[in-house]
Amino acid sequence: MRYLLHIVLATTLLSCTGKGDASLHADRYVLRQELLAQSSKTSAIRKQLIAAELKYYLDRHDAHDTGFDWVVSYAERGDSSIQHYLPQGFVTIHTLLKHYEGKRLMRDELGRLVIGTLQDSVLISGLRIDSAGVFAGTMNCWAEASGYGFYRSADGTYTEGPWAHDQREGLGLSIGSEHLRMGEWLRGQYRGERMNYHADRIYGIDISRYQHEKGRRRYPVSWGGNHFTHLGRRISADRVLDKLDYPVQFVYIKSTEGVTIQNKYYNDDDAAVRHRGMHVGAYHFLSTRTSPEEQARHYLQNTRFRSGDLPPMLDIEPSNKQIEEMGGPLVLFDYIRRWLRIVEERTHTKPILYINQNFAYNYLPFAPDIKNGYRYWVARYGEFRPDLHHDIWQLSGDGRVSGFATEVDLNVFNGYQQQWDEFLRTATIP
Repeated sequence: MRYLLHIVLATTLLSCTGKGDASLHADRYVLRQELLAQSSKTSAIRKQLIAAELKYYLDRHDAHDTGFDWVVSYAERGDSSIQHYLPQGFVTIHTLLKHYEGKRLMRDELGRLVIGTLQDSVLISGLRIDSAGVFAGTMNCWAEASGYGFYRSADGTYTEGPWAHDQREGLGLSIGSEHLRMGEWLRGQYRGERMNYHADRIYGIDISRYQHEKGRRRYPVSWGGNHFTHLGRRISADRVLDKLDYPVQFVYIKSTEGVTIQNKYYNDDDAAVRHRGMHVGAYHFLSTRTSPEEQARHYLQNTRFRSGDLPPMLDIEPSNKQIEEMGGPLVLFDYIRRWLRIVEERTHTKPILYINQNFAYNYLPFAPDIKNGYRYWVARYGEFRPDLHHDIWQLSGDGRVSGFATEVDLNVFNGYQQQWDEFLRTATIP
């Protein structure tokens, strides 16, 4: 049976002499050791990694984005909010208990040390410390984080926002050694950051023969003045901050697949896009059944490359079964490396890799050189941005664009005009 914390505490704290007093002194010693451990574990991470994550986020967001002010506040003050619950200067057990004079030193059912504020003998808030980290904020009677609070884990990750029964819940901020997350949590799982759409962003599309034909039906494309008119069924109209009439600024066109397939509409679409002054690039759809060298040559022989073109793109979409049948992820990444090497040598440009978020989580760790050495275009349909560093996000496969009779894949560049100009300067074909 689960006991209310204030009942357990009352039993413990009433015994303040003799054996009970010795237990309290032991808790004070453990508390001091945990504080020292937390301090030593987090200092190096803050100096080396947080600044880079903050720069990445702030370069690609502005005041239109939900939570932007939280991140700006963190950039200015660090995690000083948690310091509100700690005494000034070097923290010792003496200064901590003096700072919390009138509060209770106690343990919860899991053995975690708590310095808490009680109301009508029930815990309502305080500081909770153990080997996993430090939580400061609102608690329920079991000393679980419930309500608004701040948490700094032993690995240096700082988290701020609402909690429910020791799990993140709702909109909040988390920043640590791997990435910054400013978005929504549900029952302790990070769902992502919702995108707000407005005219200052850089939008584009990717197309293939499916924008020209379906079955026996053929559809003309009218190039020139193409604008987004609908973001797709998964995107709420509430996320659109102004009139949905965003111009298409870049176009990727499928050129080839495997070693034999060519997009018969590629040449006409490529010429039309160039004529209209939009930025253009071409992609190859990777096959797991044929030689990557032959695929690279097939792509290079049937694709037009000019100075200033968007980087070559490799579309990587194998199923789990296809990866298994070809010999596993190590064989797959050997294929990818061989294709990349040939195309990069020929175009003098590093290709961009198109993947989905699940592929990034499940397979990219097998190839750290590829994970860390290339730009990414990530497919994640819906309202939440990809939860990894990327340059382009494919947000919808059923969008609508003026000039097209069919549905179109919609994309948004991860950044604003300054970052887009830098991308065009450093990532395109020389």
